[in-house]
Amino acid sequence: MFFFQGHGMEGRELFKFFSLKNYQFPLHFHRAYELIHINHGQLYVVIDQREYLLKKDDLAFIFTNQMHEFKTVDFSEITIILFSPDLIGDFYINYKGMIPNDNILHIEDELELAKLNSIYSQKSFLYAICADLVNQKSFISVKQSSQTRVLYQILLYVEKNYSFDCTLKTIARHIGYDYAYISKLFAQQMNITFTEYLNNYRISQACYLLKNSNQSIGEIAINCGYNSLRTFHRNFRKITEMTPNEYRKLE
Repeated sequence: MFFFQGHGMEGRELFKFFSLKNYQFPLHFHRAYELIHINHGQLYVVIDQREYLLKKDDLAFIFTNQMHEFKTVDFSEITIILFSPDLIGDFYINYKGMIPNDNILHIEDELELAKLNSIYSQKSFLYAICADLVNQKSFISVKQSSQTRVLYQILLYVEKNYSFDCTLKTIARHIGYDYAYISKLFAQQMNITFTEYLNNYRISQACYLLKNSNQSIGEIAINCGYNSLRTFHRNFRKITEMTPNEYRKLE
């Protein structure tokens, strides 16, 4: 399983965490809740078109199916925690269909995640953060527009099929919409073309695999949807300003 793919769908007790350095990930969403904690440096985060600049000890609490993206500002070390709604069932039920007016908390206590080795300690940790969010923020109801629902379908298709031949024309046929309509909608909503988004998504997945797997660069290129190693190298350098080898060696 790759990085964010399908998170929140694996089971009722999903709780996983991992650290990343100098990382970025384009606009996406998933059923799981997500916490992004800044250990060092700065991270630019966009959640439902709201922009935040996170610094050390800031924590973004991203709700289920909230559109979000993030990228490093100069340097960043972050910890990402993904967990299923079922782990905080009472909170999920009470705040379903709502989002906080501000997704950012400041957590100065060290996150000792390795010690959360039981579902009870995980729940305790998560509910404490939920309590901070409820005490510090207000909440608003959300409704998806028809355009947002279409965009969600496009992004979900990319998430499931980016490692294969993934084109907007194929997506248009799959979701039953006119190609010209979703092409224009995507560009308006995302401020980039579909091809640019797909390449950013694929390269972000490749960055994760370069740091967290022993796969060769050729294998990673194929697993991220590139049949041409030359095209993979060109897009990787364009997006990251370094080669895959240089990124893998980056401390």
